[in-house]
Amino acid sequence: MSKLADETFSHESFRDSIGTIDNEGKRKFVYPKKPSGKFYNYRKALSYVLLLILVANPFIKVNGNQFMMFNILERRFNIFGFPFWPQDFYLFVLFMIIGVVFVILFTVIFGRIFCGWICPQTIFLEMVFRRIEYWIEGDRGAQMRLAKQEWNAEKIRKKALKGTVFLLISFGIANIFLAYLIGSDTLIAMIEDNPLNHLKTLISLAIFTGIFYFIFVWFREQVCIIACPYGRLQGVLLDNKSINVAYDFVRGEKEAGRAKFNKKEDRALTGKGDCIDCRQCVNVCPTGIDIRNGTQLECVNCTACIDECDSIMESVGLPKGLIRYASEDEIEKKAPFKFTTRMKGYTAVLVILVGMLVGLLFLRTDVEALILRLPGQLYQHKGENISNVFTYKIINKTNDDFNDIHFKLKDIKGNLKVVGKQTLKVPKQGMSSGTLFIEINKYLLESDKTKLKVEVYNGDKKIETTSTSFLSPRSFD
Repeated sequence: MSKLADETFSHESFRDSIGTIDNEGKRKFVYPKKPSGKFYNYRKALSYVLLLILVANPFIKVNGNQFMMFNILERRFNIFGFPFWPQDFYLFVLFMIIGVVFVILFTVIFGRIFCGWICPQTIFLEMVFRRIEYWIEGDRGAQMRLAKQEWNAEKIRKKALKGTVFLLISFGIANIFLAYLIGSDTLIAMIEDNPLNHLKTLISLAIFTGIFYFIFVWFREQVCIIACPYGRLQGVLLDNKSINVAYDFVRGEKEAGRAKFNKKEDRALTGKGDCIDCRQCVNVCPTGIDIRNGTQLECVNCTACIDECDSIMESVGLPKGLIRYASEDEIEKKAPFKFTTRMKGYTAVLVILVGMLVGLLFLRTDVEALILRLPGQLYQHKGENISNVFTYKIINKTNDDFNDIHFKLKDIKGNLKVVGKQTLKVPKQGMSSGTLFIEINKYLLESDKTKLKVEVYNGDKKIETTSTSFLSPRSFD
């Protein structure tokens, strides 16, 4: 923090432990006040749109493909309706790298806004579970009283109702999560079938339900504070030019520091800061911090303190914006936002990666054919012909069945015969493999290792061209 901020705040204002653990190292629950205001309304609207997208994604089909799927077990991934096979894993990795770089760039410029506005953990906790909790147990004060209250009929009823609702929602989230992993069609088929026929899936569902229930009932904001590595990156990514939810310590403290509001005095004449030390920004914080102590690990940029402070400032007749989106340089030096060299560097990297991804997507084919010589097998003489044995693999990434697959040699005469199958078929989103022989007249071979090109046809349509190596003797004398 800046020198002015250091002089403004006393050493006692700061802490050396997180706000969700007490002096004995035990869990200390946060009971935030129910937020309200302009930014909270914006967050609600965005959150419910994102929740709708999250729930709908596994059930949306594009050209027959699930819109989003991450089937780790079968190593099949769909992103925006594009299917990715193990052979396309480099594209999937590039997608992930672009996402990470984008989040890093966004953080360098706008701080941890992703956590407060887009992260599923925050959205579920603040816009689903916390709102249900307010509905059942009441606002901050009522929740604190209920926690201290003895276990009577009222407390048992409220806790049981909340636990039941939370468990049902956790079960629903687990089903959505499973739809991303195994596919929505598979999940629906399992639901319609006898659950005892799918014990492994049922056990997985129970485990996921338990994990989500534990997170949203007990662990809560500690996911952001302790478990999430992104929060720890703030110290590396943020600087004085990053825009964060920040307290204007220049205006809030002034010469005389903070002081309770007295409507009979003129604060401008007394030298008191605009902060009236009402602590409402602390009471409304979902991670239990005091934003007036500067940028902190726990802050997720949820803007609840902005709305609360603006409401207080309006009620006492002082200007809004004491807590706002701003960089430290803007607050202390009145410096306007500047697109720094570091931001330009991250942008350049992001543009290059996106360009690479677009280029690779254009080069990606819907069919992959691989023909390899059978390991350990040499050539065979068949009269004037030389024969090699190969294995083939054809991957169909499309949503159309290939019912008449055959091979043709390109640029050289020879015979190509598939072993055992008269008609070769490859199902949609499927794969076919087998063995084939290639025979070529020895006088057409120019070296002991000739590169062959093999065309793959479905009926009369050429769908792919692949290459392989053909072995023969060094000399035919």
